[in-house]
Amino acid sequence: MATGTEPPHLAPGRGVHDASRAAIAARHLRTDRWWLAPAATAAGLLAFVVYSTWRAFANADYYAAPYVSPFYSPCLAENCVPMKGGPNWEIFGSWWGLSPALLILIFPLGFRLTCYYYRKAYYRGFWASPPACAVAEPHGSYSGETRFPLILQNAHRYFFYTALPVAGILTYDTVLAFRDETYAWGHAGLGTVVFLVNIVLIWAYTLSCHSCRHIVGGRLKHFSKHPVRYRLWTWVGKLNTRHMQLAWASLFSVALADLYVYLLATGAFDDPRIF
Repeated sequence: MATGTEPPHLAPGRGVHDASRAAIAARHLRTDRWWLAPAATAAGLLAFVVYSTWRAFANADYYAAPYVSPFYSPCLAENCVPMKGGPNWEIFGSWWGLSPALLILIFPLGFRLTCYYYRKAYYRGFWASPPACAVAEPHGSYSGETRFPLILQNAHRYFFYTALPVAGILTYDTVLAFRDETYAWGHAGLGTVVFLVNIVLIWAYTLSCHSCRHIVGGRLKHFSKHPVRYRLWTWVGKLNTRHMQLAWASLFSVALADLYVYLLATGAFDDPRIF
């Protein structure tokens, strides 16, 4: 029963502080450093946002033969630097004066922003909704993803369809990474390894997506009648159990691939050759 003298976090309100809920004096009963995980998540995502924003608007140092930054591929405008053998489609012609990265990054970023794991990550890290298990969120009400802008999260399955061709193009770029600076085949440098690791992680993250799991095995009443789809569903399901780790690993690898190309393009060092 409310007496009018309760501390602010116990005053009658909405959500977990509704009058119908038990009034617990402590804000939470956790004794561990529960705030470390959401703080680290927020710091990691913020660092990527800052770095990717800088690189996307830089419009420079994204090609060092034979490597092209994954932030800028495919090139869809005339203001792209010449990339011999690269995916230069120039669909937007000469009227596009901004960085060409802004034309392509919307698709992989949209896929990640609406990803089920990343939702959990930034809901906890930035919005404290809730900040951690068994820790009450500070918001008085919760409408879920039924209103703007969070209702846009439902577009995840459609962003998955756009993420597939992007991954395919990055695979093509990785194949081109087996050329040397004269575009002769049979080369492998440190950049080749960086691109190989990145594309493996990109595909693993993309295929471990919940939407992919639903596409290959959803809406089936009898798995026994669809052995191929059942096999694919179980394989994607195994990847899905590592979706969080793959999300972070691929986020780091794509940034590393871009940074590596940037360092080569600015002359920080030469690509160490393996063979």
